[in-house]
Amino acid sequence: MTERNGRTANVDDRHFTDTAALDLSKITPPREQDEFAHLRGTAAEEELTFNKEERKFIRRRSLSLLWRASEGVRGKLLLTASAVVVSQAAQAATPFIAGGLAIDWGLPRLIDGDITGLWIPAMLYLLCAVTAGVLLYWYTRMTAEASQAMLYKLRDEVFRKTQALSLDFHEDYTSGKVISRQTSDLEALRELLDGGVNQLVQGIMFMMFTTVYIWISDFRSGLVLLAAVIPIIFLGRWYQKNAEIAYRRTRISSARMIVHFVESMTGIRAVQAFRREHARSRQYRKLAKIYRDDMVKSIGLFGILQPSLMLVGNLSVAAVLLWGGFRVLEGDLGAGLLAGIVLSTKRVFQPLDMIAMFYNSLQSATAALEKVSGLLEETPKVRQVKSPQRLEDCRGEIEFRDAEFKYSEDGPVVMQKLDLHIPAGQTVAVVGRTGAGKSTLVKLLARFYDVTAGSLTLDGVELRKLSEQDHHRHVAMVTQEAFLFSGSIRENIALSRPEATDEEIYDAAKAVGAHEFIMSLPEGYDTDVNKRGGRISAGQRQLVSFARAFLADPAVLILDEATSSLDLPSEQLVQQGLERLLGNRTALIIAHRLSTVAIADRVLVIDEGQVVEDGSPAELIAQGGYFAKLHSAWSATMQA
Repeated sequence: MTERNGRTANVDDRHFTDTAALDLSKITPPREQDEFAHLRGTAAEEELTFNKEERKFIRRRSLSLLWRASEGVRGKLLLTASAVVVSQAAQAATPFIAGGLAIDWGLPRLIDGDITGLWIPAMLYLLCAVTAGVLLYWYTRMTAEASQAMLYKLRDEVFRKTQALSLDFHEDYTSGKVISRQTSDLEALRELLDGGVNQLVQGIMFMMFTTVYIWISDFRSGLVLLAAVIPIIFLGRWYQKNAEIAYRRTRISSARMIVHFVESMTGIRAVQAFRREHARSRQYRKLAKIYRDDMVKSIGLFGILQPSLMLVGNLSVAAVLLWGGFRVLEGDLGAGLLAGIVLSTKRVFQPLDMIAMFYNSLQSATAALEKVSGLLEETPKVRQVKSPQRLEDCRGEIEFRDAEFKYSEDGPVVMQKLDLHIPAGQTVAVVGRTGAGKSTLVKLLARFYDVTAGSLTLDGVELRKLSEQDHHRHVAMVTQEAFLFSGSIRENIALSRPEATDEEIYDAAKAVGAHEFIMSLPEGYDTDVNKRGGRISAGQRQLVSFARAFLADPAVLILDEATSSLDLPSEQLVQQGLERLLGNRTALIIAHRLSTVAIADRVLVIDEGQVVEDGSPAELIAQGGYFAKLHSAWSATMQA
């Protein structure tokens, strides 16, 4: 049997149902949902190739997320689209003003002394240039604001969703992958929205207007452009097929590298204690090399695409110039118009470079968006009911009825048919060998997980039907790992009740014996604990977490091996605080120390998810069973 350790934060998932989470039922029929169930969430994390229907499903899921993120800025995007249409039309007209109008129309008039042949083309050229510049500035600014608004929304969704997901998700999905979704994946999307979209829209609009001008001016030259479309289409199809796999591979290798880095830095004490720096560095270099090679391959594809497009463009310009030159000699085409067409033909293919860069960004962003949409599609196993029952005044009566639990659908049952009643106000010590099911028992009560069969009630109310707010108000848990957030001691204690007064914070600290050491710190309660409480000892951090739980004033208090990191003087202070505070509360204490068991009204011995011994400490000692042997070992240790 395996017990899992972890932390989770419950957030009302209904918020995501309305404003953040991706509702697949709106974008795919029920049959298709079943067919592509293996692609939900992060199940396809390591997949590189999909069949046609799977790609269509993932693409629709990703685009649906992007469409929802654009809500609120779509009007601004439409206005900027109108601006770019006008600006690119004006910019595309300048070669024809300088060529056909200025040379073929204006120059003969200027030779005849008509000044209009000079200032009319000049003023039109200036008007087009100024219009294009002003509108392009406005378009770039508005697009940046819209893209940043979309990214802000996606970052918020990722953070909210990650917090809302159940403990099992965080145990299976490493923190490094979550960081990758929030950083490198969204950064790839930012590059696309900030620069890539601008390049695409400007490039396409410029090509369209320039092509139209060429066809209107001389449709025969337009035939050359039409012929050039064929190799461009083949190049695009080739690049799409190969880049899709290449960039998905880079997202995977990037995530693996970040996971290794985060794990190494998070466990730096263990790394340095066991002298694993070189081994971890070697592994990181291997992962970084894989990422480097994947990036080189993906960039290499772009290195083939970009020169190929330039070659097609240059050959087209040469063809227009050669054919047009013979036509000028024959008098079939004006020299000025030919100059404008050649210049425009060259400029038609210039945006292909920008479009190719956009397509490069698009492949990277698409692979990243697949990962983000997969994360946002995850659903927490611990769900909140739509119409919860209220529990205003909680006494703290707990009851397991035929309760069963397993960590996964296909996993073993770790708790079978548990029947357990804990009256309100009783202090219960839970003991047993490692892996017996002690932490599982209290995690179910803390609702990190839900029982898979049977029921678990608090004052007769099923926990699954209890409102999240009531559960958090009435049940508090202190774990073995005393996690403190960056900030002051005062802020960390008040985490459970941000509205608490200073006097209430001081009283909570005094109740657990933390007040004295806090006042000895340089700034007292305003001392910054730094990252993970690095400025205070492990025992002191645990005392702060005790004060945090006590300030919450719960009806049920769970201590999951919470005194294991305390030294004897600190433990004595905490025991005094526990005795004062637990007088009228229900308490479940996973006990590894005799002093903790001594204050319990009742002891439960857990083995393989079942209660094998149940009674007061004196009764169990008299029975001579597992607890009696454990108590004897504790006593011998204390005497030694």
